[in-house]
Amino acid sequence: MNEPRSIDLLAQLLSQPTVSRNPNLGLIHFIRDYLADWGVASELFLNAEGSKASLYATLGPTDRGGVALSGHTDVVPVDGQAWTVDPFALTVQDDRLYGRGAADMKGFIACVLAAVPRFLARPLHWPVHLAFSYDEEVGCLGVRPMLAELAQRPHKPRLCLIGEPTEMKPVLGHKGKLAMRCRVRGAACHSAYAPQGVNAIEYAARLIHRLGDIGQQLARPEHHDPRFDPPHSTVQTGLIQGGRALNIVPADCSFDFEVRALPGFDAQQVVDELLQHALLDLLPRMQAVHPQADIQFEPLSAYPGLATPADGEAAYLLSRISGSSAFGTVAYGTEGGLFHQAGIPTVVCGPGSMDQGHKPDEYVTVAQLQACDAMLGRLGEVLEGEGGLAPARA
Repeated sequence: MNEPRSIDLLAQLLSQPTVSRNPNLGLIHFIRDYLADWGVASELFLNAEGSKASLYATLGPTDRGGVALSGHTDVVPVDGQAWTVDPFALTVQDDRLYGRGAADMKGFIACVLAAVPRFLARPLHWPVHLAFSYDEEVGCLGVRPMLAELAQRPHKPRLCLIGEPTEMKPVLGHKGKLAMRCRVRGAACHSAYAPQGVNAIEYAARLIHRLGDIGQQLARPEHHDPRFDPPHSTVQTGLIQGGRALNIVPADCSFDFEVRALPGFDAQQVVDELLQHALLDLLPRMQAVHPQADIQFEPLSAYPGLATPADGEAAYLLSRISGSSAFGTVAYGTEGGLFHQAGIPTVVCGPGSMDQGHKPDEYVTVAQLQACDAMLGRLGEVLEGEGGLAPARA
């Protein structure tokens, strides 16, 4: 069998329109069949509807934990974006490889698949685990059932490398995220008699204003962590809906907000402070006019931050295979915090830049794929040695 090239595999992956709202089974079955051709068995973790799946496979010995190479198979939509090429086909122009997901993050998955026969040809002391998930883009949902199962096994991965686009720079951390929806129910009436109603938009505005105050508190210098950009936890309201006509006091209003939290900061504190303001200050005034008025909060999605120690096994491994110990952080989130919570120390390094991710004419460069191919080759060399994962101790 001819040795595969990452660029050819990328073309296959890009042809699958795995937008998060769509099934991903076509892509997952392609990977499953590809691995089977190399004699590697895969395990699928289906969602409740059976329309999506995560895939897990092991190359090398199965009696010990090794290094998981992890990536998500879903991509963001192209709706409303001005693409100049087909987003679901590989377009090659000079050094750039265009297509939805080329950077985020099918380029990395293509490199991992291309490395499979090279991993198999080595006498690996430590195994390579492949962990490909679904619905990362909508809240890191698909990786959770897979991690829950792996946590029960005697030989879960010892370390994890997530190939999100970092321009092949070694990354040890990112912020966590908590997304919430607030629903304000007031009481409608004719606007000529506004005091007789409860204006849901105005009370939602008071809550949004309080969120702004909380954000300013979090931005104070004593809360800064210079490893991150921006160096503090942030709060922002991104969507608001309410009202039917200008001459009707609005009975309903909802808004969505998010907290991007530094590792170690519990984003729930923001929600708790807002809830206290709602229950103690606003709701009594609303219910004094209309007893059925209400304020409710609904979680939308959440994932934890990541802060991997620079002196641990995972960072040591990453420095060896990336050729750099200039560890950084990224502004976006990954599934890394969930791997960490499952007891699997995690680092991030992959081809491409998030400056291209989620945009029209998304691309990864040939040079970045080649750099990732080389990194995975060095990983194979490291995993041949019994002491290859652990840093030397004095």
